[in-house]
Amino acid sequence: MPFSIVKAIKSTHRNPVNRILHIIGLPVYATGITLMLGYFIGLNTNPITGITLWSIAIGLFLIGHNIEGNLRAMTLIVFFKYLSSKKSILTILIR
Repeated sequence: MPFSIVKAIKSTHRNPVNRILHIIGLPVYATGITLMLGYFIGLNTNPITGITLWSIAIGLFLIGHNIEGNLRAMTLIVFFKYLSSKKSILTILIR
């Protein structure tokens, strides 16, 4: 049975509290990464604020998945499962 990333995301984000925490955490996560990257490319942003925001967002995601009872379904784990299911395609692309 092939791995579906969309089905995996839908099935691991059913709890309304988890969804709300992700909706709040996503822009915080993006802002944190933007601030960190901005510092390294010379935009004079504050990397400490970026790290703080990024950490808060990760905390929100962890709390949401803990409430849902599926901490092992975090995005990176799901993403790597998806990539490993596409191993043959990746092998073809690499060659």
